[in-house]
Amino acid sequence: MTPPRRKRRRPQQPAPPPSPAAARTEGEAKPGNPERLYTIAGADGARAELDLVTLIVARSAPPPTASPEVAAVLRLCVAPLSLAELSAYLQLPFSAMTVLITELITAELVQARAPIVRQAVPDRSLLEAVMHGLQRL
Repeated sequence: MTPPRRKRRRPQQPAPPPSPAAARTEGEAKPGNPERLYTIAGADGARAELDLVTLIVARSAPPPTASPEVAAVLRLCVAPLSLAELSAYLQLPFSAMTVLITELITAELVQARAPIVRQAVPDRSLLEAVMHGLQRL
């Protein structure tokens, strides 16, 4: 019996480069374009001390005049989300997110909360209760 023959794949032709006129219209930004990040973040200003695990919670619905990024943040933050999650969902760098969240905090549209930190040492009374319970068995 002879093995089945495999069909050879033909290399795909690369797409032709777009013409310069159709490559980019005015007002349309490419993803990852620094100009787009500057328009989102605005001029350099004071930034709040935010960490990747800082939880952000929306205080109100997005106003009709809000930018798309602000509206997206306010819609996503109905439940607490960390700054790292917001950055990933909106595909924006952490530095641009900190500026955007700082503006929202000063406008009192969102609230920043510290993450819940668990105690490093267990509660002594809990350990004693468990020990006494085990001794009664």
